[in-house]
Amino acid sequence: MIISIISPIYHCKDCLIPLYERITQVVKTLEGITDYEIIFVEDCGQDGSWEMVEILANKDTHVRGIQLSRNFGQHHSITAGIDLCKGDWAIVMDCDLQDRPEDIANLWKKAQEGYDIVNARRQKRQDSLWKRTSSRLFHIIFEWLSGLSYDPQVANLRIINRKVISAYKSMRESSRSFGTQIHWLGFSTAYIDVSHNARYEGKSAYTFTKLIRLAIETIISYSNKPLRLSIGLGIAISFSAAFASIWIMIRVFYWGIPVEGWASLMISIWFLGGIIIANLGIIGLYIGKIYDETRKRPIYVISKRVN
Repeated sequence: MIISIISPIYHCKDCLIPLYERITQVVKTLEGITDYEIIFVEDCGQDGSWEMVEILANKDTHVRGIQLSRNFGQHHSITAGIDLCKGDWAIVMDCDLQDRPEDIANLWKKAQEGYDIVNARRQKRQDSLWKRTSSRLFHIIFEWLSGLSYDPQVANLRIINRKVISAYKSMRESSRSFGTQIHWLGFSTAYIDVSHNARYEGKSAYTFTKLIRLAIETIISYSNKPLRLSIGLGIAISFSAAFASIWIMIRVFYWGIPVEGWASLMISIWFLGGIIIANLGIIGLYIGKIYDETRKRPIYVISKRVN
């Protein structure tokens, strides 16, 4: 039985040695595992992380390194690692040591109960208040729009078997969200509670702008509810306008009250103009997503490999 440990790397040079050492110590104790590989996917951070990966790979043949040609993003890096892994099981974990490598043993133990997927649920997250709040808000909106129930305490740390790996590899859309895609696949799933540590070094690469972009891409990729909401809003405005027209005609023809509505007319024009432009923007996002998919560009491009 072979197990693959996949970790996307971006600006985590100082984390690599302790991450490698702790993963190695744990994997060697897993019952039933005859071989293992540690796959570091370096997302072209240009901070010396790739050179460190090469050093580790030259030292230990269990370490495999992949460097992407440019910064494609965390979820694209995870896809590269899963595409090239050889394991019967694969564990995905971040490189910043916020998730403890020692929890690999707990994931493996739970998976032996017959589950295809075991997710790690983080307890007492050590992220900033802003990140916790924005994450919670995103998941609430995402659940409402997509109809998929998703635990906001679950991040990337999880174990999946070869059946899930094969199904995930068949999903070749350009917009990637590892956790959401795995959740969408279904399969028998279990959860374990794990502790969550502070970052070993640096700060998260997810800026506010990147988080907003990721949220929009994920929602557009997994839900057409914004389009249906636009239709509903248009119908509601049309009915409101019809009732308002009837009310105005009653006032004019039956009660003889003159209509004085320059201000209200301008407000209505601006309001409807804003709604129309917003709806065109929503439609444009979906058309843009369709365009991206029809180009059939690769999800990632590999620049260098070792082992």
